[in-house]
Amino acid sequence: TYTTDTKSREENKTTIESLYSLSVDIKKIRRLKEWVLLQDVAYVKEIASILQEMGADETAVASILERCPEAILHTPAEINSQRALWQLVCQNEKQLIKLIEQFPESFFTTEYHENQKANILFFQELGIKNNIITRFLTSAPNIFYNPVEKNKNVIETLQRSYLSLGGSDANMKIWILKLLSQNPFILLNTSTAIQENLEFLQKNDFTDHEVLQLLSKLKGFIFQLTSTTMQKSMLFSKNVFKCSDQELKQLVLKCPALLYYSVPILEERLEGLLKEGISIAQIRETPMVLELTTQIVQYRIKKLSALGYDIKNGSLESLNGTKKDFEVNYGKIQSKKERPVFNPVAPIRIED
Repeated sequence: TYTTDTKSREENKTTIESLYSLSVDIKKIRRLKEWVLLQDVAYVKEIASILQEMGADETAVASILERCPEAILHTPAEINSQRALWQLVCQNEKQLIKLIEQFPESFFTTEYHENQKANILFFQELGIKNNIITRFLTSAPNIFYNPVEKNKNVIETLQRSYLSLGGSDANMKIWILKLLSQNPFILLNTSTAIQENLEFLQKNDFTDHEVLQLLSKLKGFIFQLTSTTMQKSMLFSKNVFKCSDQELKQLVLKCPALLYYSVPILEERLEGLLKEGISIAQIRETPMVLELTTQIVQYRIKKLSALGYDIKNGSLESLNGTKKDFEVNYGKIQSKKERPVFNPVAPIRIED
């Protein structure tokens, strides 16, 4: 634990000089994390030397220390242990230093070293590929801070749930690995929360097969919700679309965003669509349009309108999908508009 009492302390001159010699922007550190410069002990040269050993050039070292100055407060022994740990999943030091450059904070969090190690070994045993584990380390480092027993517990709950919902033993491993690679943050939930959310869906008459379908479509994000928020979102959709419970269920299966997004988000997106002259009936027909932000919808409508496509009277399908999906649809509408009705160079067919 480092002190943050900045009033009574002075900057460590040796630290400042060492950082200057490495061309580090001291002003940047003062602005963002001045407390680092006040510590009595720092290992500037040692940490820089370890980074250089791994292949970092002068610019890279300066950039890493500017973005994560607390790196210099770790002992060389701690950093070398972390280096050995990350090498368990990195192809080589070239890949490792590239990751440190991009995600210095993740690498220099050494407080949970033992948990990190146990979790890396557990993920490897599960069959998760090393390139996926490195992605976890950089984008979801928190899951490694958990004791390994906690992560094992969550995985076991998911496995039991999958089997109880009718999933097969043969497919279970693939399902778990896919779910984790799509959303590692599942591991930050408790086993109880996972169980409660599944029970909520079952109480709302979703069959076991449909619950599995939703889990796959929502990439496990459903476990980050609560039964209260899901209930509110479903009630909101039911009132907006004036539909029965059974019809609502079909809408949710068609567009899981109706379950995932909170009421304020759904309200804002709905209002944005209505302002564009789109009817509730059209939205009910193509609810997936609610997965898009208002800005994306406005941009796409504008592009289609420029081609003379009237969204108010047409299908909302042309608005849907990823950026790539939209570009493909847009291209089709564009070429259809530009294609001549009569092709003067086409051969004339004359019957004998």
